[in-house]
Amino acid sequence: QVQLVESGGGLVQPGGSLRLSCAASRSILSLGLMGWYRQAPGKERELVATITSGSWTNYVDSVKGRFTISRDNAKDTVYLQMNSLKPEDTAVYYCNAIDGAQVYWGQGTQVTVSS
Repeated sequence: QVQLVESGGGLVQPGGSLRLSCAASRSILSLGLMGWYRQAPGKERELVATITSGSWTNYVDSVKGRFTISRDNAKDTVYLQMNSLKPEDTAVYYCNAIDGAQVYWGQGTQVTVSS
């Protein structure tokens, strides 16, 4: 079906930036909606950002103006550019895709924001 592999996480200082990547095992042109979720310690998993096949995007209010989701169809990859990172952004970030009624998840990549 579709395998999703996240990369790009790491440790950054507050105010720093990271770019997460989600590589899909097949063409993402057939995936109508892709996105990023995150789960912080002791917190529920929350939706961070989504992007449609037509490149419509939306974001959770806490990351608006700081995060940008994008897609590169030629590389079958979705990105999450994260700027002005805050300690509360610390979480495992998961790539997600919806193909009709089927939902796919990546394994996650750790993002830690700490001074």
